[in-house]
Amino acid sequence: MAEDMDKETKTKISRLQVLEQRIQSLMMQKQTFQSQTLETENALGEIGDAKETYKIVGNVMVSVDKAELKKNLTSKKEMADLKLKNIEKEEKKLREEAEELQKDVMGSLKK
Repeated sequence: MAEDMDKETKTKISRLQVLEQRIQSLMMQKQTFQSQTLETENALGEIGDAKETYKIVGNVMVSVDKAELKKNLTSKKEMADLKLKNIEKEEKKLREEAEELQKDVMGSLKK
């Protein structure tokens, strides 16, 4: 019986490691989208009073319609915000699962 419990504990520890890796990956994605959101917010703030607006396309800066640029930036920000919410939701779920697994493993190790 002790061998079965040991196997089960090892499986839980492996699962916990996988969860931790997934959480780390989500945190990196989250950071990317947070940076993207901040950049977009800054760009939106900069075009507020601008008479002329430009967009970088490849290695070239081209003049663009201010309203169109604002619409594109707002859409980009909304998408990044949505992705951030989804990542945060998944991260919370994984953290809760990892916490439960960790409690189980600690309980098994104390026996």
